[in-house]
Amino acid sequence: MSNQSIGLPDELHEYLLSVSLREPDVMQRLRAETAEYPNSKMQIAPEQGQFLQFLVRLIGARRTLEIGVFTGYSALAVAQELPETGTLVACDVSEDYTQVARRYWADAGVADRIDLRIAPAEETLSTLLEDGQAGTFDFSFIDADKETYDTHYEQSLELLRPGGVIALDNMFRGGRVTDSDVEDESVRAIQRLNEKLHDDERVDLSMLPLADGVTLAMKR
Repeated sequence: MSNQSIGLPDELHEYLLSVSLREPDVMQRLRAETAEYPNSKMQIAPEQGQFLQFLVRLIGARRTLEIGVFTGYSALAVAQELPETGTLVACDVSEDYTQVARRYWADAGVADRIDLRIAPAEETLSTLLEDGQAGTFDFSFIDADKETYDTHYEQSLELLRPGGVIALDNMFRGGRVTDSDVEDESVRAIQRLNEKLHDDERVDLSMLPLADGVTLAMKR
């Protein structure tokens, strides 16, 4: 987990933010409040949030998914780029952290675009598929329990239209993915998924050294 791009010296990271980041006040305030929580490292880096906004705008996304909400920074970033009729189905299991998210979504005027579902993401995504929504989403951001990433990837792939994009966070796991002897099952799960994605002919693929490693998979 990282709330800034790993591997960059602090001085260079600060320069990156100073000449690139265009972070609205509401996002700055949410990031500052989240920094006070013990699990603040779970929040994405601000440069990553801006990248997600750029990506969503680039593909003209209208219907999006988020698996793993935390305090809502990434959902806020994406929702601000959706048209007024756009929808983000946000999946999380925490009432406490998502209460923080709800406050800032309302403050930013995008709460009506976010359909927050408090339940295991696998259940929510299964419900969407059962409701006939396969092939109707444009974008999915996966940033939840690493051991369930593969399941969320497969469900997201089914829910996305051809040309839709999945963004998977923490694909470096703090650099530990290079350790072939690692015993942490969350790291091993990401290692297996990285290998699977490399050979997955259903998608076009690009792994970026952004934040803690972001993989983009575009459905063919």
